Amino acid sequence: MTRIIAGRAGSLVLDVPDAGTRPTSDRVRESLFGALASSGVLDGAAVLDLYAGSGALGLEAASRGAASVDLVEKAPRAATVAQRNAGRVAKAIGDGGAIRVHRSAVDAYLRTARGPFDLVFLDPPYDVGETELAATLALLAPLVADGADVVIERASRSPEPALPDGLVASRSKRYGDTTLWWATTA
Repeated sequence: MTRIIAGRAGSLVLDVPDAGTRPTSDRVRESLFGALASSGVLDGAAVLDLYAGSGALGLEAASRGAASVDLVEKAPRAATVAQRNAGRVAKAIGDGGAIRVHRSAVDAYLRTARGPFDLVFLDPPYDVGETELAATLALLAPLVADGADVVIERASRSPEPALPDGLVASRSKRYGDTTLWWATTA
């Protein structure tokens, strides 16, 4: 079961697509959002959740005070689930933030997106290769705000993501089969 952990929509259960996604575990999300909350990055943030799946990461940010959240998901079934979850979270938080779901390939979205974004989550499918991920990060870099956080979720067996000019690695944390790589603007 996937749920919103804390904030104005805390404990709200989220639907998860029946196939093709790998939801971030509650344990990883708790740790991630604990770190984000302690740094104060969530309040009023413009958040971008790429490869959103159910939307759990972006919607957690909305629940905790983000001003806007853009969920980007190409798979039609997953995008439908993300839209349904976004509606539930929006209802629970009231007029506290704008949540938008974009049915689009990530790179196509980034080519037309307008930033800046204060916080970006990337949780690409494991079959997205390192070269593809590097190209996506290169498209993303001009859209992030100064001091923004970019969090990349990958399989622990994956190498450290290759970051483009404009982004620098700041830390990483392994959680069993999952590793979170953090980057910020240079």
